[in-house]
Amino acid sequence: MGIANTKTRDHFEQECAGAPFREYRAQEWAYMAQLLDKLGICKEITVMRTLLKTGVVQTDRNLHIRDEQFDKVPVRIYEPKHPSREPRRCLIYIHGGVGMIGTISAYAAVCRLFALKTESMVVDIGYRLGPEHPHPAQFEDCMSAVTHFLKEAKNYGVDPNRIILVGDSSGGTLVSVVCHHLVTRKDIPRVRAQMLIYPALQILDATLPSYQQNRFVPVLVGKRVFHLVVKFSNEEVGDISGFMKNAHVPDYFSVKYRRWISADLIPDEFKVRGYVPIAPAPFSEKLYKAAELGFQEDLCPLFATDEIIRQLPETFLLTCEYDPLRDDGLLYKKRLEDNGVPVTWLHLKKGYHGIMYQNDCLPFELKEAKKGMEHMANFIQKC
Repeated sequence: MGIANTKTRDHFEQECAGAPFREYRAQEWAYMAQLLDKLGICKEITVMRTLLKTGVVQTDRNLHIRDEQFDKVPVRIYEPKHPSREPRRCLIYIHGGVGMIGTISAYAAVCRLFALKTESMVVDIGYRLGPEHPHPAQFEDCMSAVTHFLKEAKNYGVDPNRIILVGDSSGGTLVSVVCHHLVTRKDIPRVRAQMLIYPALQILDATLPSYQQNRFVPVLVGKRVFHLVVKFSNEEVGDISGFMKNAHVPDYFSVKYRRWISADLIPDEFKVRGYVPIAPAPFSEKLYKAAELGFQEDLCPLFATDEIIRQLPETFLLTCEYDPLRDDGLLYKKRLEDNGVPVTWLHLKKGYHGIMYQNDCLPFELKEAKKGMEHMANFIQKC
C-alpha cells in the first residue's frame, strides 16, 4: 500500500504540473480552520464559509442580478441584459459545500459564467446550512424553490420545458435527490435535464479505487470527506480512520446495496493507479451513528430503486480523475445507462474536486476547467 500511495502522489505531481497553488492553499485553509476550532477561537465551518466567499466578485455589467425569495427560500437570479426573442432557458443551480459552507455569494462567479456562456437565466438557491439547520432542511429548501419556479417560470420569461438543474459536489447530491422526487409529480413541468458536477452520491464504500488513489490529493482528501460528514451530522468522532475501511457500515447494508455500489462495477482502466481490495474493519456502532444520516436515500441517490432511476431526465455527468468522489459518478453513470437514461459523460483526466469552482475566479486560465465549461455549455445549448 505504501508503494501504491507513493505512485499516486508522484503521478499527481506529474499529471498536474502547473496546477494552481490555490488548491494546496485551500488544503492549508482547511487545516487552519480545524486548528482554530480546536483552540476554541472560531468554529471551523465559520472560517471556511468566510474564506470561500472572500474576493468573489458579485456584479457583472452584462447581467441583471437580483435577490428574491421563492416560497420563502432566498435565491439570486442572473439574467443576461440583452433581450431574448423567445422565452429563455433557465439553469437552477444548487451549490456545493457539504450543505454547510457553500453560499450564494461564494458561487457568484460560477453562476455569472454559466449565465454569460449559455445566454441563460441562472437561479442560485440559498438553502439553509447545517449543522445549524439539520437535514432535511437543505433538501426541503431546494425542493420548495425548484417546484415554485417550475410553476412560475412563464412569469419570469422562461420556457418551463427548458429548465435544467445543475449542482456540484453536495449540490449534485441535492440535484439528484430533487430529480428523484420530481419524477412522481404530474402537477408541474418535467425538468429538461440534470447536470451533476463531481457529485457525492454515497458513503457506503470508502474503499473504492478513487478513495484509495486520492487519499493525499488536494483539495478533497479521502478522510476529509468523512470529517465533513461527521461535522454535518453534528457528531464528534476522535479517530475517523475506521471510515476508510468501512467500519461504519452494517453488514446488511453492504449485502443489500452491493449490486449497485462495489469496486467490481468500476471499469479496470480506473484501477491502475494503485488500487488494492481492502477487507472491511470490524463494525463500529459509534462510527455508524456518526454517519447514519448518509444512509438515507435522500442523501444517497445510489440507493434509489430502478423504478425511480429509469424515469430521470437526460443527464450530464462530470467526473475528475483526482477526486475521491470519482467512482460515485462512475457508479451512477452505470445505473442511469442500465436503466435507459441518456447520459453525456465528461471525465477530466487532469481534473480534481472543486476545479469548476475556479472558472472565472483566477487571474490565469485552467485548461481542464475551460474544457469542462465548454462541454457543459455545449450540452446546455442543445437543451
